[in-house]
Amino acid sequence: MSRSHGLTGEFGADAWAAPARTPLYYPDAVTLVPGADRAALVSRIDTAAPGATIKDSFADLDLTEAGFHVLFDAQWLHRPASAPARASDLSWEVASDPATLRAWALAWDGGDGNADLFRPELLDDPATFVLAGQSADGRVLAGAVASRGDQVVGVSNVFGLDGGPDAAWPGVLDALHRLFPTLPVVGYEQGEDLAVAVHHGFEPVGPLRVWLHSR
Repeated sequence: MSRSHGLTGEFGADAWAAPARTPLYYPDAVTLVPGADRAALVSRIDTAAPGATIKDSFADLDLTEAGFHVLFDAQWLHRPASAPARASDLSWEVASDPATLRAWALAWDGGDGNADLFRPELLDDPATFVLAGQSADGRVLAGAVASRGDQVVGVSNVFGLDGGPDAAWPGVLDALHRLFPTLPVVGYEQGEDLAVAVHHGFEPVGPLRVWLHSR
């Protein structure tokens, strides 16, 4: 997502970080190992601009002295490679052109005014797959974003206009199983969305925490 907005992050020994503010809803830094150096981590991001966030992947940092507060806690999720328990009544495809991506973004956004987060440049990333669940008349009614890795496929931004994530997950999982039949699916959720994901075969495997800079 950052690259599609012209931003380049950098991998370090203990974290990925972007030196300039990342797009809305996307972290400025993500820890990669437990016990990351807090001072070094904060120094790698822009805390002068409002809204900087850090994804504390192991929920083991205290960033309050650096001016952060906890935005939310969540659970990492893992689901073995397998087909969903029930079928979807939508037709699912990978968005491959700007028009389909735009329709997906407008459906995901739900009128909040943030659809422009998903730019056409995102389609150029060979590891990113925007999954669109369409009705018989071609309207996007559900979707998700998949990120393929060497050993797993990550999934985020799961939504359903009718029935929420619970209605979307069967189609998302079926599309992922067709695209990557041997890869487990991973992601994270919180609250009611966490319970829904567990219902669809995911197992919580550890905590994470997102911190928001507030001064």
